[in-house]
Amino acid sequence: MPGSGERAYGYAKACGIIGKSFVGKRISGLAGVNRLSELDHLVFPQTSHDLPERELLTDLEARIIQRSVRQIMAIVNTFIKPPELFIRLVRSYEYEDMKGVLNALAVGEPKSLRFTDIGRFRRVAFEAYPDVEAMVKGTEFGWLLKDLLLFVQRGPRSLQDTVALQAKLDIQYYTGLWKDLHSLRKRDRGIIDKILGEEITLRNAVWVLRLRTYYEMTPEAIREKLIGLESKKFLAPAENALSIALDVRTDWIGWKYASLLNPEQSTERWKVDPRYLQNAASGYLHRLTRLSFQRRPFSLDSVFCFIKLKQFEEDLLTSIAEGLSMGMSSQDVFTLLEIAS
Repeated sequence: MPGSGERAYGYAKACGIIGKSFVGKRISGLAGVNRLSELDHLVFPQTSHDLPERELLTDLEARIIQRSVRQIMAIVNTFIKPPELFIRLVRSYEYEDMKGVLNALAVGEPKSLRFTDIGRFRRVAFEAYPDVEAMVKGTEFGWLLKDLLLFVQRGPRSLQDTVALQAKLDIQYYTGLWKDLHSLRKRDRGIIDKILGEEITLRNAVWVLRLRTYYEMTPEAIREKLIGLESKKFLAPAENALSIALDVRTDWIGWKYASLLNPEQSTERWKVDPRYLQNAASGYLHRLTRLSFQRRPFSLDSVFCFIKLKQFEEDLLTSIAEGLSMGMSSQDVFTLLEIAS
């Protein structure tokens, strides 16, 4: 286990980074942004890129993500031997990039993709893309090879094929993360247990609403895509959501996450909006994590919270960038994401 010196140094460094990040009260600093170039200058005041707006989006998003990874790794690397939990959190970027590979191959467009550099923690040989066999050979993604090769050989596949494999990736990632967490001493994981447990439970709930709303999947097909782990508590709200009417708001009263569902509008008939729940869940987890970050300063809990806060900031900044590229203001994005500025 990391010693007290490593913990204290890592926490102090994390506090310094968070103090300059767009989380908590500093989010309000993004409220007046109306152009991509303004966002670029705000986030990267010393190194912004002078590019036409039409070219800036992809470039800016890549720099936002790499900035987040660089700062996360700066903390993880303060430990001589980082806990496997933190390494897997860094490798969450590999999982997201693998989903990007699936999406590209599923539509028959194995063109050049951007991949996030996670340095010494990288396992997938993304530079070999689109040679999927060379990419995943000898990695934890080897089981995907048969499906990936079929995507290449047969061309475009149904969206449900892609969704099923993305669900398997999520199950693999969270199962490993939960196992890594419980390899730590109990006193090192109290806060992480709560936050990660809520994240998994909410992810299952969002999956149910997405798959029922957009794909009209049967309960049996949906259950195969949920993260069960060793406790049914992570499945209970999702299981309940399998049978509640999607267009009757009163039927959801008493559901664990009813307060995170979209409100009724007087102008149109109510129906569950999975995107609203996903955004509200993200905001809820952000508040929970921010309040927990400084609760146990020299514990491993604080590093977990730091990583999650940086990833929330990353999601927020990329969402604002995408909104600005479509003519929205940052305030419009805040409203869409249910974030108070």
